[in-house]
Amino acid sequence: MADKRQTKSSVRAGGIANVLGGTPIANMLGMRQGGKLPNRVKLLVSIVNKNDIERLKEVIDDCSVSLTVAFAGTGTAHSQVLDYLGIGETEKTVAFSLIPESDEDLIMREIRTKISLYLVGRGISFTVPLTGISEIVANGITGAASEKAVDGSKIMTSETRQYDLIIAAVAAGFVDEAMEAARGAGAAGGTIIHAHALNNTKAEQFIGVSLLEERDLLLILTKREGKLPIMQALFDSVGLKTQAGGIIFSLPVDKTAGISASDEVAAEEANQ
Repeated sequence: MADKRQTKSSVRAGGIANVLGGTPIANMLGMRQGGKLPNRVKLLVSIVNKNDIERLKEVIDDCSVSLTVAFAGTGTAHSQVLDYLGIGETEKTVAFSLIPESDEDLIMREIRTKISLYLVGRGISFTVPLTGISEIVANGITGAASEKAVDGSKIMTSETRQYDLIIAAVAAGFVDEAMEAARGAGAAGGTIIHAHALNNTKAEQFIGVSLLEERDLLLILTKREGKLPIMQALFDSVGLKTQAGGIIFSLPVDKTAGISASDEVAAEEANQ
């Protein structure tokens, strides 16, 4: 049981499984040299043109099994540049899909080819590691690929990851200012999602700032070396101490599709 990442001992009250499980560090390091690991669930984020969303789901399901939710977004990039999260002021659809890690590379290859993410403006997909998930969902998704294992040598680490996803949640009306600040720090573009805050009175008492209910989320995918300058620019321009009341954070990104071919090749070589 000690060499599994999803074990009964890792399940908490309420049926939540720790996807890193109880694997000892020594075993993990050994598996990085080419050993096999049990399957786990990862989050696939896809930002595509509105008309491509149904096809995207078909492609994923042809490769594997997934649990997907989708919502509307808007692209923000200048038409002259490659927008890591879509091109231009166009309608986008953002999809969150839970997929088995064993099928991650296949899904990314098929999306890149069949949704034509190698073409400028078609969108992007990337995967994000999870640290916990409902046990029922995890068992269902990985159970569909129960005969497959994960090549430990291909697991992304903090040393091999090359991209991060920056998320800025700002008061409605300030997202253009946020994007301008991010561009000034090197961001190529982003995707906007309209949202609203849910009764954050308790948290507001601790952080000392009142958060407006109507908010916009700005998603920016950036190379790791560009993350801190962009986040600092966002903090200075639309952070908590400004009228925008922005909350800025980042998430690690593993595999990508839809970035320039040279960048994707470099990322794959770095993980070999």
